[in-house]
Amino acid sequence: MSKIKYRFNKHSLTFDKVQTTLKKRLLFFLSHVSTGVVFATVILVLVYNFVDSPKEKAQKRELAQLQLQYDILNSQLGKFTMVLKDLQERDDNIYRVIFESEPIPSSIREAGIGGIDRYEKLKGYTNSEIIIEANQKMDKIMGQLYVQSKSLDDVFAMAKNNEHMLASIPAIQPVSNKDLKRIASYFGYRMDPFYKVKKFHEGVDFTAPTGTEIYASGSGVVTKAGRNFGGYGNQVIIDHGFSYTTLYAHMSKILVRKGEKVKRGQVIGHVGNTGKSTAPHLHYEIRKNDRAVNPIYFFYNDISPEQFALMLELSARPSQSMD
Repeated sequence: MSKIKYRFNKHSLTFDKVQTTLKKRLLFFLSHVSTGVVFATVILVLVYNFVDSPKEKAQKRELAQLQLQYDILNSQLGKFTMVLKDLQERDDNIYRVIFESEPIPSSIREAGIGGIDRYEKLKGYTNSEIIIEANQKMDKIMGQLYVQSKSLDDVFAMAKNNEHMLASIPAIQPVSNKDLKRIASYFGYRMDPFYKVKKFHEGVDFTAPTGTEIYASGSGVVTKAGRNFGGYGNQVIIDHGFSYTTLYAHMSKILVRKGEKVKRGQVIGHVGNTGKSTAPHLHYEIRKNDRAVNPIYFFYNDISPEQFALMLELSARPSQSMD
C-alpha cells in the first residue's frame, strides 16, 4: 500500500492531504524512465567508443602481431636487397670483367614487373600500404634474382671454356687475412706518409710482421724478382697472362727467380720493410693492360659476401698509405 502524503499549508497552518492523480503518477514514472534511458544511452556510447570488447581486444592484438610480422618481413627484404646488390656488383665488376664481357645494363636489372592493377586487390584495407610495399619489394627482388640467375648461367658457361684463365687470374689475398684487419690502406687517393700530400695509391697495403709468408694470387710467370730503386724495395712481379700482372713490394726475402712459373697459393717471399716504407707491410698491386685496378675486386676466392661488403665500406674511409 502506498504511503499517504501530506503538504504543510502556510496559510491555514495545517497539513493538507496530497491528492495524487493517475496522470501525475504516469508523468512521474515516465520522467524516471526517461532519465534512466538517457543515462543508459550515455553509458553505452562511452563504453562503445572507449572500452574494447573482448572480441575487439583480440582483433587489435592480431592486427598488432600482423604489423610486427610485416615490419620484420620488410626488414628482411631490405637485407636481401643488400646481399643481392653485392652479388650484382661482383657480377659486373669482377666476373664479367675477368671474362671481358659487358656488364648487364641497370635498365634490365631494375626493370619492374608489368600490370597496372597488380596490387589493386590489396587496396582498401587498414594496412594496405605496408602490404603493398612488401609485395612490391618482393616482386622487385624476384625480378632481379631472375636476371642475376641468368647472368650467372652465362658466367658459368664462360668459366667452363676458360679453366686456364681462371687458374691464372688473381683471386686470393697475398697474405693470410681472414679477419680483414691487415689491410691498412686501400686503393685510391690516400695521404702520403712522407710528403703529407694526397697521392693516388695504386694498390693495397697489408700490415704483417716481418717474415710473414706472401702467396702468389694467381698462376703465372715471374717477370721480375729483385731490388727496385724507385721506392718499392725488394719486389716480385708476376705475369698471369690475359693482360693481368701483379706486383708484391717491400719484401724482406724473395723465394722465386725471374722466369720461374708459379701457381696460385705458392709462397713467393716474406713480408718486409725495404724501400720507401714506414713499417713492415706488403704493398700489392693488380694491373690489367698495364693499368692499376682495385685489388679488392679480386679477393673473391677466399672472402664471404659479408667480408667483401665490409671491405668496400672500409676502403671508402680516408686513410694514410704506408709507402
